[in-house]
Amino acid sequence: MKLAVLVLICAPLLVFSQKLSYTRSFPGSVPEYFCVTVDRAGALEYKEAPADDKPLKAQLPEADAAALFTMAEKLNYFKMPLESGLKVANTGKKTFRYEDGSAPPREVTFNYSLDETAQQLQERFEEIAQTERAYIELERTLRYDRLGINDALAEIESLWLHKQLAAPKQFVPLLARISTRESLMHLVRDRAARLKDEFEAAPQAAADPKQK
Repeated sequence: MKLAVLVLICAPLLVFSQKLSYTRSFPGSVPEYFCVTVDRAGALEYKEAPADDKPLKAQLPEADAAALFTMAEKLNYFKMPLESGLKVANTGKKTFRYEDGSAPPREVTFNYSLDETAQQLQERFEEIAQTERAYIELERTLRYDRLGINDALAEIESLWLHKQLAAPKQFVPLLARISTRESLMHLVRDRAARLKDEFEAAPQAAADPKQK
């Protein structure tokens, strides 16, 4: 009986200790390194240096996080090689990693994979990374380059219209600040206000990587 109770208590902890990460290392690219980590509950971390102890944090809808884990499950949680072996251009070292808190992490590294599920998972992680870079750029322009704010907003809007923007609600506080700052151009404030309203109304649905 005690064992059964212990299992019931620990099971949710094991589920939410599960993490997926995607790392890309490509010297000469911008950025040269990034890592995206997502847990079962949708907690997201993004960093551009291995030793970064203050990663950018956001919250994916749980449905979107579940879609990532479904793809990882189809890939047998990275127990098998993914490298195609083809002579293709080097586009950086990519690594998928899975942790569940009860066994050693499993990971697989590749340059290019022919596996369709691996391609979809990579694409989705790349979109998340692009979203976080767009957030960093918007925050930077708001602090240091007001003339660049409209361009940063345009990039975010483009990702949104192409259904490539991950966790849009993370932008809401920044957009609210921009929309109410009287020192900014009316065009910029209006654009920020419109995007804020759209992101607040965004449904919490999983993104379909095939519907772009």
